[in-house]
Amino acid sequence: QVQLVESGGGLVQPGGSLRLSCAASGSIFSIYHMGWYRQAPRKQRELVAAITSSDTATYADSVKGRFAISRDNAKNTVYLQMNSLKPEDTAVYYCYAVIRDNVGPPGNYWGQGTQVTVSS
Repeated sequence: QVQLVESGGGLVQPGGSLRLSCAASGSIFSIYHMGWYRQAPRKQRELVAAITSSDTATYADSVKGRFAISRDNAKNTVYLQMNSLKPEDTAVYYCYAVIRDNVGPPGNYWGQGTQVTVSS
């Protein structure tokens, strides 16, 4: 059984910063891509940032220059540093990972979601 557990969401003022963390645990053989999606009310879920196992990162245009994704392979953890936050960044943020467990082929796993609210 593989689980992703997120932390770090909350309420922040415009221009502020937050750091999200997502730790994978369980019967993990290997972790491939990791990343973050977000879903705002009445909007579709969108990819925010992703990072490969070789640390190649990609970002949505709306967060380039403000957000930074990183991973710690020793801790099976992915991070999202969010700076210069705007009200339009308000959403539930979900981490995901492509993980091969000890039993079968790679699969997609999701965290439970963490709320980020940017408001004065």
